[in-house]
Amino acid sequence: MRDTIRFLKGGEVVELENVGPTETVLDYLRLRRRETGTKEGCGEGDCGACTIALGRLVNGKLVYQPVNSCIQLLGMIDGAELVTVEDLSQDTRLHPVQSAMVELHGSQCGFCTPGFIMTLFTLYHAEGETRSRKTVTEWIAGNLCRCTGYRPIVDAAMEACFNVADDAFSWRSNETREQLQSLADSRDIFIGDSDRFFSSPATLDGLAALYAQHPDATLLAGATDVGLWITKHLKDLPKVIFLGRIEGLNRVESSPSGVLLGAMATFAETETAMTEISTDLGELWKRIGSKQVRASGTVGGNVANGSPIGDSPPALIVLGATLELQSTEGSRALPLEEYFLTYGKQDRKQGEFVTGLFVPRPSANQAFRCYKISKRFDQDISALLGAFRFTVDEGIITEARIAYGGMAGTPQRAGAAETALTGASLDDPSSWGEGMQALLGDFTPMTDMRASAEYRMETARALLAKALMEISGTSPEDLRVLSKREADHDRAA
Repeated sequence: MRDTIRFLKGGEVVELENVGPTETVLDYLRLRRRETGTKEGCGEGDCGACTIALGRLVNGKLVYQPVNSCIQLLGMIDGAELVTVEDLSQDTRLHPVQSAMVELHGSQCGFCTPGFIMTLFTLYHAEGETRSRKTVTEWIAGNLCRCTGYRPIVDAAMEACFNVADDAFSWRSNETREQLQSLADSRDIFIGDSDRFFSSPATLDGLAALYAQHPDATLLAGATDVGLWITKHLKDLPKVIFLGRIEGLNRVESSPSGVLLGAMATFAETETAMTEISTDLGELWKRIGSKQVRASGTVGGNVANGSPIGDSPPALIVLGATLELQSTEGSRALPLEEYFLTYGKQDRKQGEFVTGLFVPRPSANQAFRCYKISKRFDQDISALLGAFRFTVDEGIITEARIAYGGMAGTPQRAGAAETALTGASLDDPSSWGEGMQALLGDFTPMTDMRASAEYRMETARALLAKALMEISGTSPEDLRVLSKREADHDRAA
């Protein structure tokens, strides 16, 4: 058992024993260390002003990822290298990203600038990225600027970020790897007492035992949701159990039949595997939050919290995903769609927690589509998400699986529409009408700040029609605004 967390900062090992269960990395930096370069903007992981970089070993390789420090809890960074804007310059020499921002006028008021620089620092150290403005804009989608304008910031990234890394971090990378290896251990972390603590078990058995003893504890994965409970809802979470140090929980294992995802596998870590299942699924993954959110947020957490507007569950339900759960009494599996009972209630017994998901690949005679509808293209919560899988035999739909998010209190299948479309012909659009009409009886959507009930229903029907048109042979480029926008962007570039 260990009663401290340990991490690297500025090449030195930092060890802390007084870590509160809800203390954020941002508060640690600004209030304890008085390092105020990292800014607090929205406090919910949207604006990117608080972006830091975390360095970790991935298969023995040092990888830097951007993280929103306002919702990242301090205990979560155990075993990592913490890099802030104060760490980048060496003596009087600016980091290459900082120099490019100065030379190309990438800053005016400067409030957002440290966050941009830290995101671009991680791009600077990323390997295999295509040198393009599109690459840059994808990386900085989670960083907002209200006065400079993005063009000079993108210019600075194009100037600095696609050369071989040549900075102090690359020079001392071997030393950093050795330091991070020395910090790794298999001891459970427990800081506090039985009434108030931050804990990070190292094994599944340790997690099961601790959660059985404290079923009122909050289980923490990426903190992209729980972090907002703290910063926006002002919740006091006296007992926090972080799952990030349990070996194997971040596994991503591909096989001919499907992909096995550990509960702590992040959206960033699973993007390639999901894209291999379906390009639509890969595009959906890219629209979940930002680089900062996808580096921390987990697929398991997105499922486990039971949100009716979670992006991944409708698509995973349609694909027939299976959920794995475990407790001190053993483990069990259930179809993902059965996990969601009613709004705010899931089929998870006391002391039980999610350990992973199995996502089947569509077979050769199955067509999959999914579409996310939101007010902003990047960094926005769904107003509606539709997912569709049709099994087709000689042009006839022999099975239909249709699910939506944002149409009910849980992610939910459209059973009546599925039944009505079974037997429909892809070559005869008139045979789709019964299914389109049946969809009206499957849901009673609500009106809220994101969309009206009427908009949701009409759009849900439009998405179903679009999916049927695409799998019947209409080119997606003729039906998707994104395809046209990207084509125009490529021509302009």
